[in-house]
Order: sequence, then structure tokens, then C-alpha cells
Amino acid sequence: MSTKIAHPYITSKEDIGGGKPLIAGTRTRVSNIVAYYRLGLSPEELAREFPHLTLSQIHDALSYYYEHQREIDKEIDDDSEENIKKLIQK
Repeated sequence: MSTKIAHPYITSKEDIGGGKPLIAGTRTRVSNIVAYYRLGLSPEELAREFPHLTLSQIHDALSYYYEHQREIDKEIDDDSEENIKKLIQK
């Protein structure tokens, strides 16, 4: 039996962020939070970097990440590849 975990601060809308997971009521993608977290920022430091987010929203984004790690890691990798291509084209 599988239990579905609720993430009250996470949403996805095709017209905002291309359907990628976002923090509800913002345009901040979960992958953005995770990318900074991977760089070593604590949730408290993330709250300072993203003053429009609450600590609860940040923790929910990280929780969502751990439940959807493969999907979010791919999103981060895809974004990185896009940035490299843009730099090469300049």
C-alpha cells in the first residue's frame, strides 16, 4: 500500500514554468531551491536568499525533491545543458 504525501506549498501549472513544480503563489521552481541547496545553503540561508518564501515553503520544496529526486535532478541537468548551449552560441 502506497501513501501519497501532500505538499501544500507545491503546485504545477502548464502556463507558469512550463508545468514544472513551483512553490505555490510564486514563480520559484523547486529545482531552483534544490540547486542552491546542493551548493551548500541551509534552509535558513535559502530563506534569506529568497525573502518572498517562508521556511515552511522551502522545507516543503526540499521534501518534494526527495520524493521526486530523479525528476528534479533531470530538470536541473537539462537547465544546465541549456545554459551551456546558450553560452556556446554567443
